[in-house]
Amino acid sequence: MSQPLLAVHNLSIDFNQESDFVPAVKNISFDVAAGEILAIVGESGSGKSVTSLSLLQLLPKEASVKGQLLFSKDASKTISLNSISEKEINAIRGKKIAMIFQEPMTSLNPVFTCGYQVMEAIQLHQQLSSPLAKAKTIALFEKVKLPNPAEMMNRYPHQLSGGQKQRVMIAMAISCDPCLLIADEPTTALDVTVQKTILELVKELQLQSGMGVILITHDLGLVADIADRVLVMYKGEIVEQGNTKDVLQDPQHPYTKALLECRPVMHRRGDRLPVVAPLPPKGGSETIRLEAVISHSEDIRSNAGVENQSLETETHNSEKIVLKVENLNVYFSGRKTLFGKTPAPFKAVDHVSFTVRKGETVGLVGESGCGKTTLGRAILQLIPASSGNIILNGVNLAGLSKRAMKPVRKDLQIVFQDPYGSLNPRLTIGAAIQEPMKVHAILGSNIARKDKVMELLEKVNLSPEHFNRYPHQFSGGQRQRICIARALALNPSFLIFDESVSALDVSVQAQVLNLLNDLKKEFGFTAIFISHDLSVVHFISDRIIVMHQGEIIEEGPSDEIYFSPKNEYTKKLIAAIPGRGLMIGR
Repeated sequence: MSQPLLAVHNLSIDFNQESDFVPAVKNISFDVAAGEILAIVGESGSGKSVTSLSLLQLLPKEASVKGQLLFSKDASKTISLNSISEKEINAIRGKKIAMIFQEPMTSLNPVFTCGYQVMEAIQLHQQLSSPLAKAKTIALFEKVKLPNPAEMMNRYPHQLSGGQKQRVMIAMAISCDPCLLIADEPTTALDVTVQKTILELVKELQLQSGMGVILITHDLGLVADIADRVLVMYKGEIVEQGNTKDVLQDPQHPYTKALLECRPVMHRRGDRLPVVAPLPPKGGSETIRLEAVISHSEDIRSNAGVENQSLETETHNSEKIVLKVENLNVYFSGRKTLFGKTPAPFKAVDHVSFTVRKGETVGLVGESGCGKTTLGRAILQLIPASSGNIILNGVNLAGLSKRAMKPVRKDLQIVFQDPYGSLNPRLTIGAAIQEPMKVHAILGSNIARKDKVMELLEKVNLSPEHFNRYPHQFSGGQRQRICIARALALNPSFLIFDESVSALDVSVQAQVLNLLNDLKKEFGFTAIFISHDLSVVHFISDRIIVMHQGEIIEEGPSDEIYFSPKNEYTKKLIAAIPGRGLMIGR
């Protein structure tokens, strides 16, 4: 048997926190062969990223690493990655083992051009002259399919889209022809079509170079068409591993089954999504179960839902229209350049018209830059509309003064994409939820407001004991629930959810989607749900509006758009949904 490119034996990683060792990885073993793609799958806290960082000695000093990490570029020499000196590991990082990090915006230096940063990596390891390094960088930009490679050399990270920044990171990672590429969540929060192209690019580059690849992700659906083998981690342990097709088609461990089954694409619209529900250990290791009964597996594979759509649409037609958007336009004008020229205004929303009925959830879907978030913010009057009408409960919001908008804002709330950025890190979550009630003088006293906050925390499946904790003490899913509680504090009749689940683990996403369905039934609010993922939008929405380049290109009942799309762009979005093939094949 040939020597694997990477062999990990009995790896354990502990973190020293306040004189106590907290285990992050528990005695795991695996290997990666040259020319192979191994997917390491698990949710936040499973230990997958910690494992990858240990390979390049990138863990903080508080980490204690035990076990063997053996790297063999060829059969003649094996290197122990966790025992070599800093100088030796520096010679390996980027040259023999390269890494694509999760967030390209924070991985790229904002003060240097993208071309300069890739050239720097090339010259560090290959000692090429600047002209040769520049030529190679342009060739790499062409290889990773960036538009106008020579022009991209002079652009700064903030001037690129998320997918383009990730391509720059891939170009940097492959610039020195590494033997092993580690891709840590390279597609998180990217549009589904961009996710697909990035993964196809990684696969194509791997086939061209023969390098080994470790792909780290929280979504099992992503790995179906790219990985040769899958390794599933849960709380620092490997719970299942094997050939990708075998694991996905016939998962053996309850946690693997849970990761597959809690995805909206696997379920009929309106069903309660299964979630990962750990059971306390009884003399052994913790066990996993699915909280909800999995049903309707056949219904989701057919267009049966479309047959019942006419009755649902008829019911909605009888409801009162609470929001009417008429011929809405939003323009962004460019700033003057050094030469005094002002770029032509950019049209972000182009003659958009639609209605939302009372109690209805309308899904707004499209890729980054399509205008969906701009449209949502224009409705909220967070940005001004250039022309058109936004009529909410008979009141035209377009052009209203800030004073006139104040009573309206009480009835119109938003939950943003980034819950951490939406919460003041200096305020306890209790104070954060109370704040809008104070601004709008809701309830007569702080005692009454505190009681209301306690009630809201319980409704979003948090404990009243969390009242005095700060945002950094919660997980991403818990922070999103806090933001939902804050939005509900004013008992609004209309809510806008802007990419509220796009960056969450699949199981946490399922919990939040279940919560939204429960709260909708209890509070009876009307909603617009904005997302780039059609499977999520289909699951939560009654109707779907598809946007592309600022325009509405298709709209209709949720099942009709999802199962029988008419527009080619909509079909493209559906085809790019990760793991959609699994739904049909299982």
